[in-house]
Amino acid sequence: MEVEASQDTAGADERPEVTAPVVVPLLEPADGVPPVVATPAALAATIAAFAAGTGPVAVDAERASGYRYGQRTYLVQLRREDAGTALVDPIALPDLSALSEALVGVEWVLHAASQDLPGLAEQGLRPSRIFDTELAARLLGMERVGLAAVVADTLGLGLAKEHSAVDWSTRPLPAEWLRYAALDVEVLVEVRQVLAERLAVAGKAEWARQEFEAVRTAPPPAPRTEPWRRVSGLHGVRDARRLAVVRELYATRDRNARERDISPGRVLPDAAIVAAAQALPRTAGQLVALPAFAGKGTRRRAALWQAAIDRAVALPESELPPTRGPASDGPPPARVWADRDPAAARRLAAARSVVTGLSEQHAVPVENLLQPDLLRRLCWSPPDPADAAGIAAALAAGGARAWQVELLAERLAASLAAS
Repeated sequence: MEVEASQDTAGADERPEVTAPVVVPLLEPADGVPPVVATPAALAATIAAFAAGTGPVAVDAERASGYRYGQRTYLVQLRREDAGTALVDPIALPDLSALSEALVGVEWVLHAASQDLPGLAEQGLRPSRIFDTELAARLLGMERVGLAAVVADTLGLGLAKEHSAVDWSTRPLPAEWLRYAALDVEVLVEVRQVLAERLAVAGKAEWARQEFEAVRTAPPPAPRTEPWRRVSGLHGVRDARRLAVVRELYATRDRNARERDISPGRVLPDAAIVAAAQALPRTAGQLVALPAFAGKGTRRRAALWQAAIDRAVALPESELPPTRGPASDGPPPARVWADRDPAAARRLAAARSVVTGLSEQHAVPVENLLQPDLLRRLCWSPPDPADAAGIAAALAAGGARAWQVELLAERLAASLAAS
């Protein structure tokens, strides 16, 4: 029996439909939005409830980045089985150490813990151990590791993030913001359970444990040397006198921002600092004529900014900053290695190939497998001898975790020897 060609063609062109995974919006906390804990009595009741709770505790923190000076925490959210959800105001209750003591030995579940732990520590909240759902997602090779994406992937729930960048220093906090804050910890423990199972199946549970502990015990970052050199657009300022203007305006802005508790970028944008340094205005009138100073706030404080410019202009040559930044104790930028040390450039290319290959093999991002700065240091100045033991010691001294050392040391030693 013959079949018509048109029917044959139609059948060949048919493709199975690909359906997107169903994501159910998570709109309301199961127990409703709790009242904000803002009195000693309410805090005492919260501490008792969470001490009597069971299992891990989900923890999150909200800051006012871009609105206030520094990275202070303005709301702490917690949820634990048999305790429910608590929204704690750390402005009204700055000492939360008693809550931390009630949770000693309990695992804290956070997303991107390195962002929240420094601010939580200021309130006396220090975990005994943690599970970082963002870091777990990275180790599992998930393409998207934001909280909403991870919740959707693991639980099929849609978590709205429209209030993530609001000014959390606002008081009283709007009801919609509090609902958002409560939802951020609503299912975090359930997400942790799914990710922990995936890590175990992938043979990465121990890797994750070591990474979590490294985040939990990480020391505060060292203060930056000459932080004013990080002003955006500074590459357009080349001579020492104008660099002095940038330095003085940066310091003046920082003092003013700290006094007013406002984000420095809202007090005076980087673009305005660079524009003033390039123009070198001699009067406040000339300063506010610059387009970058058209804002009401910057114009209102024109005398303050002009005084900073005048101080920099009046500096003797001996007090001007060098045109180059302070020398780094690390290797030079990799782009100059081929000219300065061709052998080091070959070592770096070979080592990068090893790390990239392992990254693909184990589905772990390169930066989570080994910090690029540590790899550059290793290739610029290899240990002597550069055998597996020497490489392992150098990696450990540079902060690599045991699982990274075990995975990389022999392979990097072989690549360095071959190159």
